[in-house]
Amino acid sequence: MNIAEHNKYELLVDAVVDYAIYLLDLEGHVASWNSGAARGTGYDASEIMGRHFGCFYPEEDQQAGEPQLGLQRAKDEGRFETEGWRLRKDGTRYWANVVIDPVRTSDGQLVGYASVTRDLTERKEAEDRLHRSEEQFRLLVQGVGDCAIYMLDPNGYITSWNTGAQRIKGYTREEILGKHLSTFYTLEDRAQQVPQRALGIATETGRFEAEGWRMRKDGTSFWAHAIIDRICDDAGRHVGFAKITRDITARRNADIALAEAREALFQSQKLEAIGQLTGGVAHDFNNLLMAVLGSLEILESRLQQDPVALNLLANAVAGAQRGAALTKRMLAFARKQELRPTAVDLKALIQGMSALLQRSAGPTIVIDTLFPLTLDRVQVDNNQLELALLNLVMNARDAMANGGHIVIAARCENVANPKHRTGLAQGNYVCIAVTDEGHGMDQATLDRAMDPFFTTKGVGKGTGLGLSMVHGLAEQSGGRLVLHSAVGQGTTAELWFPVAPVASEPEAAPTAPAPASVPAKLGKKCILVVDDDPLIAMTMNAVLSDLGHESHEAHSGRVALEMLEIGSHFDIVITDYAMPGMNGLQLIEHIRERWPNLPIILASGYAELPEGTSRELVRLPKPFGRDDLVRAVERASKLEAA
Repeated sequence: MNIAEHNKYELLVDAVVDYAIYLLDLEGHVASWNSGAARGTGYDASEIMGRHFGCFYPEEDQQAGEPQLGLQRAKDEGRFETEGWRLRKDGTRYWANVVIDPVRTSDGQLVGYASVTRDLTERKEAEDRLHRSEEQFRLLVQGVGDCAIYMLDPNGYITSWNTGAQRIKGYTREEILGKHLSTFYTLEDRAQQVPQRALGIATETGRFEAEGWRMRKDGTSFWAHAIIDRICDDAGRHVGFAKITRDITARRNADIALAEAREALFQSQKLEAIGQLTGGVAHDFNNLLMAVLGSLEILESRLQQDPVALNLLANAVAGAQRGAALTKRMLAFARKQELRPTAVDLKALIQGMSALLQRSAGPTIVIDTLFPLTLDRVQVDNNQLELALLNLVMNARDAMANGGHIVIAARCENVANPKHRTGLAQGNYVCIAVTDEGHGMDQATLDRAMDPFFTTKGVGKGTGLGLSMVHGLAEQSGGRLVLHSAVGQGTTAELWFPVAPVASEPEAAPTAPAPASVPAKLGKKCILVVDDDPLIAMTMNAVLSDLGHESHEAHSGRVALEMLEIGSHFDIVITDYAMPGMNGLQLIEHIRERWPNLPIILASGYAELPEGTSRELVRLPKPFGRDDLVRAVERASKLEAA
């Protein structure tokens, strides 16, 4: 190389300002220095020439022999490249890429080394920032314990795994990496290609979101909310998926419980509203029937010599009595009928009415009973329970047009869980189940089965009040009617009643009612009839007069008190309960204050009267007939005599 070429080379090297390019002798002392070296390290050529290049290394690297190691490797391997911290003249550090090449003569003799150093501090800082960010993100993902967060490759195989995923799904990182996403799906979902469809949707649209059952390592299932997002690189190529799964089983259960509670509240409010309407209608209908039955019974006593008229009259009475039975069912549903609960032996009751049940069911139906050896008594109205059982058996019979089998079973059960399927309060109950082999009911029919006037029977074959009455009896008795049915699988009607207290007396055998007549010893009574309905008051007056009593009317509580005040002597007061202004109980309170020994009969179709009602009060349930009125007057007269 001539002098001119040598000068050009020096000018070229010196013109490079982004790289520190310099020569080292065999021991590592600086033998040349370019402007890039001066700019990068801060040393002028006069300051650095002849100094060992180890001065650019931090003290710890010098002590570790890093400068000598670099020269040795360049000599042995023909080239040495590394990155690390280097020192400037002012003591600051910078991150450098260093390349050391051996310099040899044409005959191969080593005469020194060429060092090229580039300042990569900005790149290093950017990489460090990226690394810190990635580490922070990794720690964040790993620290999330409530969510399973992991990566999938484009084919759905797992490539990362966080602690939340391990906690929720039960797999460790070593166990699950490389497994397919479908590992977490149920067998049914796998058979239907649900995992593949989810990945396909995420690939096409960029996102897939769904809820469903997922499987843990131990085989248990949980309700999951899952999101799959497509991941693309900077060039837009699909490189995998991000998967986030949350266990929302508790939330789902809470939502279901809330929905069930809302539905139960809705059904309760609906039945309460229908019950109030039904009870009001039944009460008004009772008053009409009172007038009809009372008038018909008076006519009956006056038409004994006319057989044709008596025949027609008997038909009219029968129709009115059927109407009275209908109102009793309506009041039963509305839980406003008068009940006389006693301790009832279910086994004895059902065995006693087995012949009636079998005759009512017909020859094509077989009725069997299934009872345990011992069965607690239940607290319920004996007569109403018989009617309820008869209703259930009739419904079972009607569901089996071609005959079949009915099973009446009973069992004792303790309801300890407040979330029991019946919704009953905690306590001891007896469950009576009537099961048939009929066609069953679909869910829509089952939901309406206890609604009043709802029936699946043909026109004229049912009132739609049978189950409503049974429902009302159970509710009013502190129990529950529960129906189980499915199309083609028959129906089971469960009647739950509370166990009778130990001190309760068993139901006594019913005695035949006394004939409808006025005993001679009773004598003529002066009776005040109080009812806001003139039609009822007039009818009762007529019946009482026909029985030989003296009767007077008052159409309000206020008028009744005025009649008592003016000095009229009355032996008995008969008052309605539901009256405007002053109801029957309020009237009774006023009478008790002024005339404490005056016998009072309370006539009402309502069973639920305020607590504290006098024990000496004679009750006369509406609608009542002539015989009922006679017996009520008898009981009131006994109170007067006492």
